[in-house]
Amino acid sequence: MKKYIKSIFTIVNVLLLTVNISAQKDYSDKLYWGDELKEPANSYLAEILGSDASGFYALRKKTKGGMLSADKPQKIYIEKYNEDMKLKKAQEIDLRYKKKKRDFEKMLFLNGQFYLMTSFNNKAHKANYLFVQSIRKKTLTLSKNFTKIAETPARDEYREGKFNFHISKDSSKVLVYSQLPDQRKSNEVFSISVFDNEFKRLWEKRIQLPYPDNKFLVKDYRVDNNGNVYILGLLYDGQSGLFKRNSSYQYVILAYTDEGEEEEEYNIDLKDKFITDLTFRVDKKGELICSGFYSDKGTFSMKGTYFFKLDPKTREISNENFKEFDFDFVTEYYSDRKKKRAEKDEKSGNDRRSVELFQYSLNDLILRSDGGAVLVAEQYYVERDDNNNNFGYPSAVYGYNRYNNNLNNRVDYHYNYNDIIVVNIRPNGEIQWASRIPKRQETTNDGGYYSSYAMAIVRDKICFVYNENGKNFGAKKNNRRYRFNGSNSILTLTEVGMDGSVATYPLGSNRDEGIITRPKICKQIGKREVAIFGEKGKRFKFGSLEL
Repeated sequence: MKKYIKSIFTIVNVLLLTVNISAQKDYSDKLYWGDELKEPANSYLAEILGSDASGFYALRKKTKGGMLSADKPQKIYIEKYNEDMKLKKAQEIDLRYKKKKRDFEKMLFLNGQFYLMTSFNNKAHKANYLFVQSIRKKTLTLSKNFTKIAETPARDEYREGKFNFHISKDSSKVLVYSQLPDQRKSNEVFSISVFDNEFKRLWEKRIQLPYPDNKFLVKDYRVDNNGNVYILGLLYDGQSGLFKRNSSYQYVILAYTDEGEEEEEYNIDLKDKFITDLTFRVDKKGELICSGFYSDKGTFSMKGTYFFKLDPKTREISNENFKEFDFDFVTEYYSDRKKKRAEKDEKSGNDRRSVELFQYSLNDLILRSDGGAVLVAEQYYVERDDNNNNFGYPSAVYGYNRYNNNLNNRVDYHYNYNDIIVVNIRPNGEIQWASRIPKRQETTNDGGYYSSYAMAIVRDKICFVYNENGKNFGAKKNNRRYRFNGSNSILTLTEVGMDGSVATYPLGSNRDEGIITRPKICKQIGKREVAIFGEKGKRFKFGSLEL
């Protein structure tokens, strides 16, 4: 996908938001579905790994408890699909080694080669080992080479160090980040190892931060094309900051360059503005491109967006810019009644009652070829609903109520995935435009299994694929938006153009295909192609969407 981002967003000079539910452009004949297939018992599709000229590859996991025990599957499979979305081969990957069970960590698809990452808890040595093993692409079977590349302490099988991975933009470097087990009243400790794309170790370093473990939270980690490592974290105030809802915190970027010989710490401070979210990328010059949201109210709302560049060598910050969201942008999809109330609050001049967007997750930061960036976020939150159930009716989730000792107290969790925001930022930090895609998805006790979106970049457009309520394509009263809850589901495409315009098209009914699309699994597999995955019960199928 990285090769065809270059032409994105380079012209417009004004802030523009245009939303169009359109039927003029027909994409229905651009979506081709493959054969309907049956899932093996107690298995689920975990991800699409990657693609080549002959098709694409997917990872399937099999567990005793389905998704509930997804972290440690009993079995894993690689599935190969051809260009017609037909299953050509499914191969189980053996997780045993010398009659001992390894834990699956990750399947990496690096420069057209598969690598299996597994771990083994050695109880005798109280250590958790990480192994890498290549997979023969033609047969999808494990090669004989088997190499230990990292290890962490492990007090027991429930308290062992964790491994995470990141691949550089040019796929030449691999970062293995090892999170050590939590220890009370001790400082945060972790290790980082950097490898080339054939897993030859370039350098490694064990790091102990000057912060207590319960005050520092790692948010992200990245390795650049030169093997330099950057870690983004939250530094909380107070002894138990991580567990306090309204704790104050500061974003910190830790830099380890020159094969770990040089260490730098950057405290991110926006002066009188409170950072609600921050992410970063490393550009081709080695500068850190940072962007996110700020607020005047607190941690769960946002008033606007910001952008700046950080030079790790000089520690200088440049191209710093802020942009407050317009009132019309924030209230675009309010009901008439809610918008009138917001207008009254805005005219009152009371900053505490000014409108802000709330609970958005910063999902992606796309670097433009000219030094600018595009920021993508989605509103996401979970609501807990405690319903006293004195009649013993069944529920998906149960909890114990310590106030009335009622073991039948019903607890429901409502997963909300709503509007998407796209912000286009010029190289000098100015906000070129901000667009908002209206979306309302609310499901209960399923983790948002069929919610959220898939994203693809096609020439000068960013495309989003998601499930929508079919009623939203008809006439609506009072700006009402019907929520997607799994029924009356329409697969939907929204295109955001280089001028910030938004156009939305229905792709077809999920019901007609006998499945429900899982957007989180869908993935761009070509310059103009997205692999669509849908399932229902034990049946599933893949589709190809041409953009």
